[in-house]
Amino acid sequence: MHAEWTKLRTTPGTPWLLVGLVLTTVAVSAAAAASVTCAAGVCSQDATRLSLTGVDLGQAVVAVLAVLAVSSEYSSGLVSVSFTATPRRLTVLGAKAVVVAGAVAAAGSVAVLGSLVAGRLLLPAGAPLSFADGTTWRAGVGSVLYLVLIGLLSLGVGVVVRDGAVAIGVVLGALYLSPILAHLITDPVWHRRVQQWGPMEAGLNIRATVDLDALPLTPWSGLGVVAVWASVALVVGGLLLHRRDA
Repeated sequence: MHAEWTKLRTTPGTPWLLVGLVLTTVAVSAAAAASVTCAAGVCSQDATRLSLTGVDLGQAVVAVLAVLAVSSEYSSGLVSVSFTATPRRLTVLGAKAVVVAGAVAAAGSVAVLGSLVAGRLLLPAGAPLSFADGTTWRAGVGSVLYLVLIGLLSLGVGVVVRDGAVAIGVVLGALYLSPILAHLITDPVWHRRVQQWGPMEAGLNIRATVDLDALPLTPWSGLGVVAVWASVALVVGGLLLHRRDA
């Protein structure tokens, strides 16, 4: 784990990506909160969900960071040195997963907290955001966990694909295509299935604090869908890492 942390923090771009995750998430969330207007002093929007809008874009930064944690080793040839030093390849993958998850959790926590504070300050009085509300904290903690799971999903895809640009394209496609498909599909049954199976559509339900009965999945069930995506990616990546030549 010490070696994997050394590699991650010395990879060109890692510090900037972590800073970018915080700034991008907070900036987009603040812009969304500042754009809200209330008719007659009453707002129907979900204040917490609006305050966490930046997670939509911040997850792309997480995907890039996690993929580079793998692809940079393959592009530089360092992966052969890593496996020579640690022949148990699944141990290497496990250490990478822990380090990536820890880095994303730390930066993600700052980003989510900053977004909630921005929402508290910028939302109009008709759409109050209360830190005393348990659902607000559930949405905040869940959003951090969502970013961590996206990081693990991206790491698994990076191990499977190896090529950084292709892996990033695959992850971003899996994330952002499902909302587009959900809007294009007119059949109500398949529309709901896409909302339930897509990692972004399902996972971001964790931000919702009102009208929960109208969601295709409960907030924690939606996060469970993302956990399944991440687990499958890591399992497939682990199998290929064990069997393929470095």
